[in-house]
Amino acid sequence: LGLMGVLVPTEYGGSGFSYTEYVTAIEQLAILDPSIGLSMAAHNSLCAGHILQFGNDEQKKKWLPKLTSAEWIGAWALTEHSTGSDAGAMATTAVKDGNNWVLNGAKNFITHAISGDIAVVMARTGEKGDSHGMTAFVIQKGTPGFSSGKKEDKLGMRASETAELIFDNCKVPNENILGNVGDGFVQAMKVLDGGRISIAALSLGIAKGAYQAALQYSKERIQFGKPISHFQAIAFKLADMATEIEASELLIYNAVDKKNRGEKMTLEGSMAKYYSSEVAVKVANDAVQVLGGYGYTKDFPVERFYRDSKLCTIGEGTSEIQKLVIAKQIIG
Repeated sequence: LGLMGVLVPTEYGGSGFSYTEYVTAIEQLAILDPSIGLSMAAHNSLCAGHILQFGNDEQKKKWLPKLTSAEWIGAWALTEHSTGSDAGAMATTAVKDGNNWVLNGAKNFITHAISGDIAVVMARTGEKGDSHGMTAFVIQKGTPGFSSGKKEDKLGMRASETAELIFDNCKVPNENILGNVGDGFVQAMKVLDGGRISIAALSLGIAKGAYQAALQYSKERIQFGKPISHFQAIAFKLADMATEIEASELLIYNAVDKKNRGEKMTLEGSMAKYYSSEVAVKVANDAVQVLGGYGYTKDFPVERFYRDSKLCTIGEGTSEIQKLVIAKQIIG
């Protein structure tokens, strides 16, 4: 189907589509299984997307065809145990050694850390807190000193594996650097702009899946001689859900439109991510309530949407970080 290379040009083996098709694909996958949507998003917008945006032509030809064909699964590593939102304080280091760089440290909460064949890794090559003290490296599975660690036992998104990446005197050649030494932080922030649209689309799919399940159940569940959808308490919940989903979708496609036109969309992307993720949590919670006791069982899908939705308010920048970004953009 070409889902693992939606945004990559055809010359590198991809589908060559725009962000419109990309977010639609994530949304539709998330309606059925949010974990699969998450894995697709991490592979596309983070790993392949970083290489596409900042790799040279030789690097793109070397790595992108295998990523777009799904021969390789990609990971993207920024977060560490002690540095989540404070990425500039990362402890993973890369020290120059001739024509190579030696990496030491660990990353956590990395999608595809175990199953991935290749990872884009941010490591500190300068001083802590320096926005030009971080560099992006591409590291392939099997590289000596590069391994995966503990797999997280998560609340939701359980079909999308999350684990540690460990670097123990891992030697990476110069030619595996994306862009220039010291550009990693700036690159990562630009990659996350697009990644936030992905999580917004994932959130939208979760909200739609939960809403559809609740709506169908409310029409079929009979109490006091009529479907529960005919009771105002349920009808108003459904009305709120439908309205919030529509607003979420409009925010997302506003950001997508700017992205497609090559315009800066930091503000719009953060707005879409913040609002859509919070809507997903609320809609999933309301869907469980509509189903009552059945919503609390694994016989119906809403409990999974409920568990999966929470990740959307945390991953690729928490809701609080999104509000900081939004405030900075509007205040200056």
